[in-house]
Amino acid sequence: MATQLELPDSPAVRAAHEVASTFASAALLNHSVRAYLFAADYGDRQGIAYDAELLAVGALLHDIALTRAFDNYGEPFEHAGGHIAWVLGAGAGWPVERRERVALAIVDHMADESEVPVEDDPEGHLLARSTGLDVSGRNAELWPAEVRDAVLRRHPRLGFADEFLRCFRDQAERKPSSSAARAVASGIAGRVRANPLETPPFLEH
Repeated sequence: MATQLELPDSPAVRAAHEVASTFASAALLNHSVRAYLFAADYGDRQGIAYDAELLAVGALLHDIALTRAFDNYGEPFEHAGGHIAWVLGAGAGWPVERRERVALAIVDHMADESEVPVEDDPEGHLLARSTGLDVSGRNAELWPAEVRDAVLRRHPRLGFADEFLRCFRDQAERKPSSSAARAVASGIAGRVRANPLETPPFLEH
């Protein structure tokens, strides 16, 4: 396995994990950790240079604005989440450029990874790819089965599909021009339900 099943250890990552642990459900928290682990594993195997701390903070906070505490009624959740990460970065003493990079990565996670040039935003590219896998099983063949299963054993889904779809339907209803609304209109529910990660091999026995 290319990547250890651990988040990087730094004050900023610990703070982001504390925020996610406090305000997100266990299912959303585990999804956020899986998003980092899948992204880091893929980036390592593909030889993509990325900032592990920045990627971890982005992964931990990429869905934080789906929570009641941080929901922004008028703005797409990924933009609101980017603002939250920017503020956390400021508290961690990050320079403005680095805060803007983590915010961009969170915004870009809602794009198709092919639309996020890896040379311009490696963390956003990786986060788009890893969340595509974890949410809907997109390009699941790009991860070895042993990697997928090890991550799921360590950080189980805990009803993530149902919670995620409830959140997206709520976002779509209140923000009809948002990326979440477009995802709902394009049939994300069916893709989420068909995700092979919902029935990994180790759960079939």
